[in-house]
Amino acid sequence: MTALNRRNFITRTAGAAAAGLFYRQAAWARGVPVDTIYTNGRIWTGEGREIFTDAIGLVGSRVVALGAEATGSLADKRTRVVDLGGAFVTPGFTDCHVHFTMGSATIGQPSLREAHNREAFVKVIADAAKAMPAGEWLLGGNWDNDSWGGELPSRDWFDAVSQQTPVAVVRYDLHMIVLNSLALRMLNLGEDTPDVAGGVIVRDGKGRLTGVFKDAAKDMVIERIPRPTDAQIDATNRRGIQLALSKGVTQVHETGIDWNTFESARRMRVSGNLPFRFYAITPLKDWQKLDAIIKAEGRGDEFVRWGGCKVVFDGSLGSRTALFYEPYLDDPKTRGITVTDPDEMRSLMLAADAAGLQIATHAIGDRANDMVLDFWAEVARVNGPRDRRGRIEHAQHLNPASIGRFAEQGVIASVQPFHAVDDGRWAVRRIGPERLKTTYAFESLIRSGAHVSFGSDWPVAPIDPLTGLKAAVLRQTLDGANPNGWYPEQKVEIHDALLAYTRGAAFAGRSEADTGTLSPGRLADFVIWDRDLAAIDPADLDKAKVVSTHLGGTKVYG
Repeated sequence: MTALNRRNFITRTAGAAAAGLFYRQAAWARGVPVDTIYTNGRIWTGEGREIFTDAIGLVGSRVVALGAEATGSLADKRTRVVDLGGAFVTPGFTDCHVHFTMGSATIGQPSLREAHNREAFVKVIADAAKAMPAGEWLLGGNWDNDSWGGELPSRDWFDAVSQQTPVAVVRYDLHMIVLNSLALRMLNLGEDTPDVAGGVIVRDGKGRLTGVFKDAAKDMVIERIPRPTDAQIDATNRRGIQLALSKGVTQVHETGIDWNTFESARRMRVSGNLPFRFYAITPLKDWQKLDAIIKAEGRGDEFVRWGGCKVVFDGSLGSRTALFYEPYLDDPKTRGITVTDPDEMRSLMLAADAAGLQIATHAIGDRANDMVLDFWAEVARVNGPRDRRGRIEHAQHLNPASIGRFAEQGVIASVQPFHAVDDGRWAVRRIGPERLKTTYAFESLIRSGAHVSFGSDWPVAPIDPLTGLKAAVLRQTLDGANPNGWYPEQKVEIHDALLAYTRGAAFAGRSEADTGTLSPGRLADFVIWDRDLAAIDPADLDKAKVVSTHLGGTKVYG
């Protein structure tokens, strides 16, 4: 029935039950002529680590058959046949953690990521301000103070080159922002601005604002910056969609800290011609608003879905606000902070879970992760068993004894491999080598039986699964200092990494009935590549190119 014989199929999956599902799902299409056959390919189906076929047959937007024999038996004179010429094909990738509107807005904005000293930082600001009309906000950023030794930028650095331009640029981890004096005045921020719970307002020795705001204080700043119009946001997100499709991404999970992407995705869906899929996760503090929308409208369709809430519990390693048991080595005065009050977070999680909502919880530090796992245990105990699919976003620094809790408690680890090779350049200065042994512990989580899904955290990292795959498989830090891998015991095998971007991602977003695999009954979201991602040298993964991206059987890129 397929190009893969039954014995090989059964031995390469969890067992005969999986094989039975594979065959039953083709049954509804028996006797129905296929519209299109893609044949003569090396097609990784995503059903298991090494499950391949040579052809897929489509009826409408869905896959109905696999393998040259099965698809050929369903062809008639109207069937279109596409010869893949041996090309490698995967299911469309899902990026499980993005800030889509924010990331899309960075397209065309000035980037400070390559500014490796103060002079370069100031030059980028000066050049951008010079090219802008007076009074227009200069946003963007991606600055990395660790690339020039760790000193935080200050408004004094660039006030002189931006006197007519309000500047508000974020650190690449999205946990800090720095403003110039004009921006501070326009937002009515001054020395008398009170501190913000769950955040840090950085002041100099005389109590003067430096322009740097961390975590909840950063959110307060962003809320005051004038918002673009709906039309501007939608146009921005359409640019982001085209970028994502060019990288083989057909769906994203918007881990929302606001409602911008949710609202934009719904508007674009109504207007038609939305060649992309969104799972729009919204702020946990607004769970009642989301609950009311679900009761009135349901949970969306194949293109735009909702039903999940996101909460940020602690900060980030780079900002020294991730919550640890032990102090930071390069700032022993702090062990990090909670961005959301623990009692408030527990209450919100209990209420939203009782309403049947999925919850994604940001946790970076080891203490933060343990506390969130404790919260999840309490939620399960109080609200009772159900298929809740709770997520911890980042799950970054884990105590060794906590790794097994993800599988035991059914909590999904939604992780971002590129962060490991990025933060690995300087993380040892923050917390030392011992605590790093179970940092970005992807392989340990997979071996433990936990559900693991991959994402990018765009715009913190590129919305490019190939960079994530390479980071997961090789763990070579961006500075080239770890050619054999940074904590190499946490390297992930390529097929497991592919699964985390496809089948694992679908499970994390409750879309496994429609996406994540190329199996009969699923939507025909797939990517044709110029080389075999499962067979090439991992060092060349980020050199592969997308030939074409298909959504529901329709070519949307290439």
